Amino acid sequence: MSSLVSTLPGRSYTDPEIFREEQEKIFEDLWFCAVRTDELPRPGAFKTVRIGRESVIVVRGRDGVLRAFLNVCRHRGAQLCAEPEGEVKRTIRCVYHAWSYDLDGKLVAAPNLVKMPDIDRVEYGLIPVHLREWLGYAWLCLAGEPPSFEETVTGAATERLGDPAAIEHYHVDKLALGRRIVYDVQANWKLIVENFMECYHCATIHPELTAVLPEFAGGYAAQYYVGHGAEFAERVEGFTVDGRAGFGKLPGVSDEQDRRYYAITVKPQVFINLVPDHVIMHRMFPLAADRTVVECDWLYHPDVVAAGADLTHSVELFHRVNEQDFDACERTQPGMSSRAYRAGGVLVPSEHHISAFHQWVNHRLRG
Repeated sequence: MSSLVSTLPGRSYTDPEIFREEQEKIFEDLWFCAVRTDELPRPGAFKTVRIGRESVIVVRGRDGVLRAFLNVCRHRGAQLCAEPEGEVKRTIRCVYHAWSYDLDGKLVAAPNLVKMPDIDRVEYGLIPVHLREWLGYAWLCLAGEPPSFEETVTGAATERLGDPAAIEHYHVDKLALGRRIVYDVQANWKLIVENFMECYHCATIHPELTAVLPEFAGGYAAQYYVGHGAEFAERVEGFTVDGRAGFGKLPGVSDEQDRRYYAITVKPQVFINLVPDHVIMHRMFPLAADRTVVECDWLYHPDVVAAGADLTHSVELFHRVNEQDFDACERTQPGMSSRAYRAGGVLVPSEHHISAFHQWVNHRLRG
């Protein structure tokens, strides 16, 4: 029996038809982490987000509730909100024929609407999208019958950390956004997931990270073991690019979680990184078979952000990790089209857990 396990074939990372299937059966059918809720502070504040092939509006209602709708007018299909974010005063109004919708999605006005009393204003309102809030983000699902949020989202964190309460110690929903960096990666989304899941590459391309987390130089990622957090090096004071002290342990973080790094993958497009003084959230937005936009948020205690603390050394560590990882993914993408990779590649033993991700993808596409 070989110590090597086969990967997905090269065309899984390049074929536009496979990517279309993934959009339909993965991104449009599962919970998708879309926007930070505190970026929609007032009634009428909205953001648009692409999920699979759909554009979705997330808007704060007059009752303070967040709602999501397909970004399509029910009259003739015009896009309602063309901007990535903004604020509407009273209604969401189509610029084509002036059909207007309340912030709860109901049709409230249109030219000559009073002469058409038979029109059901709810039935011809905006098409709603399922929305749940967790960790300070709005998670959306386009499916008519969404999968269990507890099993597929919060359960992923529980499964990885081995304790349902472990992630709650960080009170992520109470943290403030300290920095956001957006990366436009010319690589397939699955290459980015696979890269995040393994550390066989860490000793090769992540000198700053392995200086802080020396066990990563051995090739086993934190996600290889349930409940395991990689321990900081003895001389390291904080999760910073040069090992200097960070901002003090978050109030709820336990002594067992102190001086440790935990990584969680929530399929299909979220990475959660937990360290004692901050949390790093990655959200992937796959746009094509060979292009993925990644938004990375660094979240800190509100007092740290409000005080205007210098986050440079804290942010720089994982920013370098991101750049190193995404460069590796972009270096890999062309090889996916090569005849050398037609049947795929191989996984060494410390990467075998990636095989479960490949099986999950195949199951989503083929049942």
